[in-house]
Amino acid sequence: MSTDTDKYSIENTDYTVGQDNIQKWGFDIHNPVFGSCAALVLVFLIATLISDPAVAKATLDGLKWKIIGNFDALFMWAGNIFVVFCIVIAFSPFGKIRLGGVNAKPAHSRLSWFAMLFAAGMGIGLMFWGVAEPVAYLTGWYETPLGVEPYTDEAARMALGATMYHWGLHPWAIYCVVALSLAFFTYNKGLPLSIRSIFYPLLGDRAWGWAGHVVDVIAVLATLFGLATSLGLGAQQAASGINHVFGTSGGIGLQLLIILGVTALAIVSVVRGLDGGVKVLSNINMVVALVLILFVALTSLALVMGTIPETLGAYVENIIPLSNPHGREDEAWLQGWTVFYWAWWISWSPFVGMFIARISEGRSIREFILAVLVIPTLVTVIWMSIYGGIAIEQVMDGIGELGANGLTDVPLAMFQMFDAMPLGNVLSIIAVVLVLVFFITSSDSGSLVIDSITAGGKIDAPVPQRIFWASVEGAIAAALLWIGGTEAIQALQAGAISTGLPFTFVLLLMCVSLVLGLSTEKR
Repeated sequence: MSTDTDKYSIENTDYTVGQDNIQKWGFDIHNPVFGSCAALVLVFLIATLISDPAVAKATLDGLKWKIIGNFDALFMWAGNIFVVFCIVIAFSPFGKIRLGGVNAKPAHSRLSWFAMLFAAGMGIGLMFWGVAEPVAYLTGWYETPLGVEPYTDEAARMALGATMYHWGLHPWAIYCVVALSLAFFTYNKGLPLSIRSIFYPLLGDRAWGWAGHVVDVIAVLATLFGLATSLGLGAQQAASGINHVFGTSGGIGLQLLIILGVTALAIVSVVRGLDGGVKVLSNINMVVALVLILFVALTSLALVMGTIPETLGAYVENIIPLSNPHGREDEAWLQGWTVFYWAWWISWSPFVGMFIARISEGRSIREFILAVLVIPTLVTVIWMSIYGGIAIEQVMDGIGELGANGLTDVPLAMFQMFDAMPLGNVLSIIAVVLVLVFFITSSDSGSLVIDSITAGGKIDAPVPQRIFWASVEGAIAAALLWIGGTEAIQALQAGAISTGLPFTFVLLLMCVSLVLGLSTEKR
């Protein structure tokens, strides 16, 4: 006999993974998604070649700021909802559910799992902003959080707390919603590893039709253009670091060489697969990052030991005031920093969420959520305490370039901090290597995500398909740098951030759909 809850029973679908795929030329593709994405990428590249990057940047920037200005409260409350939702699910009876079933075993050790979580999620961002963001808040480079007076002790403490707010629980909760939804519907319900699968309780078999195609195409494009943006910006940062350390003057040519090298190594990694590629690189990332952070910490050990509890305390103290979008006197800071970040994290959530889901089979939901939320947040507390704490001390004491002039060049901020420290050149060289390895990891993990979606949810796409998407990422980034340089990259970034608005509603619906799915599992 049918009951009211039977309509949510996912086992009723007879859809099989890859049933609509086409195998040709060594590819295994889900044609509506693969073909649409490839065509749209081609149209984008042609439009880029014939358009004025400055005009494109101005247009997309205008759209971005309209979205941020009109929907700032929506972004802020959505972020708060995702944090509360994840915590409630973790400590509810649903937390006992194991991803993959009661007998599922984790495929990766906890250490490798943590390394891949961190490397794919935010490793490169912390390299870029670990020094620049706290200094920006301290000096009022673009306003200050909660309107504190720049260059004061209060501003120094707030700089650490506000930086942690942007890199702590909220972004990881956004990733966690997508990751948990994908992992549950894939490993517990046997649905394809694809964004459309999450909405089966709401759409039923329409998820396998054009409604699902649209969701997957948007996810692929958001991932692809987000990665291309990061490759372009990363190439600029790495080139700046190389020029700074070695005294070279390489411009666009050096940036293109970096993209070529990163793409080539990413291709090697994706060919080797998850265990032989991303997992190995993620472990290397963690070792190099640990070496670098220990060197930096040992130069100012007493300062670092005092800054870690100060950073954690400032984060806890200010998380609620910073989470409230109403009645704020620092609206310019709120929109220019926090809402910007929330839109960016949401636009990246299909990529990071799917990658986390792919590596997390065998974990209980409670373990999964607590690890995804807490471990990266604690690592970030240590990271920001060390890099941000030392940089703030240099500014307050007038040491080095940061102390003399404040934040003058965001990509160079970390290298300028190293210049005022013992063995500064050695630290800078290690940092350049770490930046490049983090970017290789992001590129190949992103390629694996795109491969899965465009293969109809299959986990192991053919090698030619992996090479195709890794190459496309590099080609987009290189074309943008060649045609329009920074303006073209920033235009694409503005476009990617603009996708955060529709994806906010998608993520809110994911929460509803996930609860419906979990309810059937519990029963």
